[in-house]
Amino acid sequence: PDALTAHAYLGGFGIAAAHFGWGPGDHDRLAGAVVAGHVLECGTQATGGNYAFFTEKPTSTLLHPGFPLAEIHEDGSCVITKHPGTGGVVDLGTVTAQLLYETSGARYAGPDVTARLDTVRLTPDGPDRVRVDGVRGEAPPPALKAGLTRVGGHRNEVVFVLTGLDIDAKADLVRDQIEDALGQAKSRPESVRWELARTDHPDAPTEETASALLRLVVRDRDADLVGRAVTGAAIELALGSYPGFHVTAPPGKGTPYGVFEAVYVDATTVDHVAVLDDGGRRVRIPAPGDTRELADVPPPSLPEPLAYDRTRTRRAPLGLIAGARSGDKGGDANVGVWVRTDDAWRWLAHTLTVELFRELLPETADLVVRRHVLPNLRALNFVVEGILGDGVASQARFDPQAKALGEWLRARHVDLPESLL
Repeated sequence: PDALTAHAYLGGFGIAAAHFGWGPGDHDRLAGAVVAGHVLECGTQATGGNYAFFTEKPTSTLLHPGFPLAEIHEDGSCVITKHPGTGGVVDLGTVTAQLLYETSGARYAGPDVTARLDTVRLTPDGPDRVRVDGVRGEAPPPALKAGLTRVGGHRNEVVFVLTGLDIDAKADLVRDQIEDALGQAKSRPESVRWELARTDHPDAPTEETASALLRLVVRDRDADLVGRAVTGAAIELALGSYPGFHVTAPPGKGTPYGVFEAVYVDATTVDHVAVLDDGGRRVRIPAPGDTRELADVPPPSLPEPLAYDRTRTRRAPLGLIAGARSGDKGGDANVGVWVRTDDAWRWLAHTLTVELFRELLPETADLVVRRHVLPNLRALNFVVEGILGDGVASQARFDPQAKALGEWLRARHVDLPESLL
């Protein structure tokens, strides 16, 4: 009842006069087109933008990546390429990265078709050309995804700058002072969150690199309470807290934040109408007659484990051999991890378990983490439930869309077989 907006995700037949003559039952062809659209969806992320192995490409190539395009064939296969003469690169890695972006399991559901990502096959097709084929499709689910937006409440924040020695002690002091002030107030904000970012370096040559950042974020439905809680407490401490006290910006009033919520509605209850340019003729687009409830794909067989000398390993970042691409799905985040050789895949598939994933990313330790295996892509996709709170607009984390979650994972150290380096 308090939703500000609501929209359902409709299928493509309302805007399609012709799709090679494809109809609603051409699931494999439609699935191929869905995969092509997913690769193109974020533009230059398919042509070298935001790419894990960007250091392997000349900087001059990546200055202005060209936009990708898909040459779609009647059978649903396609070739991903880019406009001639433009920058960037299209190869197996850049296409794989985008295929893994903001997905969950092997079934990628849409209003027209459910595409089976575990059937996607990628092969080189010449310079800056990757062929995508083999995609299988299934009937779409009977429900349409609908998005609701609403005001979730109000938030306020202050970032304290802690410089030089005794960073932890300084953080403890100001945290205790603020908490004491909040405890003496008539009411305490519903949510109070602290985060210390150790951006400081010992014996630093500049003041900024000698400083750490302590972020306080409060949330409440009451805008006045959020404003008073942070502003009053922080200002009153300006002359009576840790040495070198200052903040990145003066605290102010609370600001509203939004919440995006996904719900599902029966496809037959949503009107889908195309209005044509021949005088405004209205054509009603029926809901799919053939549907299938969405369910997880049974786990595929894993390859034989990599045989290697366990005494010949190197403690090093996972990203030396693995790429990653991460993003948000409402309050959840996904981290797609892929490798580029069969031997690396035989190691990754058996090594990067949910348990190790949680160990490498401690912020996920108490959350539900699901692992999906995509052997054709030599990839694992991890879905972390609830890590983004109420979604990007609520700014529950400093990286509210989980764009860098995969890069954090790649930076974590594991025991890598020397044979893979």
